[in-house]
Amino acid sequence: MTKIASFDKILEMIDTLSLEEQDALLDIVRRRQVEQRRREIAKSIAQAKDEYKAGKVFRGTVDEIMTD
Repeated sequence: MTKIASFDKILEMIDTLSLEEQDALLDIVRRRQVEQRRREIAKSIAQAKDEYKAGKVFRGTVDEIMTD
């Protein structure tokens, strides 16, 4: 089954839910998105720290960055 067909199927299933269930689903999806974004930010921070420790981070003024 293609992603579009799966997505359409999901939308059809959501239509069968009551408004309260749809609200609950929206809340769950939003919380999962927030948590996923937090994990992505934490991963990015860890990567930046590793690069900083390895000396792969450029340090300097704006003018030095522009020159580089």
